[in-house]
Amino acid sequence: MLSDTVRDDLIKRLRRIEGQTKGIQRMLLDGRECREILTQLTSVRSATQSLSAELLRHHIRGCLEDGSCDGTQQGLDELITLLLRA
Repeated sequence: MLSDTVRDDLIKRLRRIEGQTKGIQRMLLDGRECREILTQLTSVRSATQSLSAELLRHHIRGCLEDGSCDGTQQGLDELITLLLRA
């Protein structure tokens, strides 16, 4: 379970990403240069990767602290799958 502070930070990041994607939509509608749009898309990708890494970090920490990562092969496989997706 995420703390209120962490959850609020993640929501703030998602809202920033949402603003960036809306900006990219406007850029497309306005006929902006592909180079500019690609630069903004790179920023969004970086922001979502950073958000994923932060959420994964909290998931693993919580999993280890509350014992839900039980050390079984299934539990380890789940963590590895999450790491590879992030």
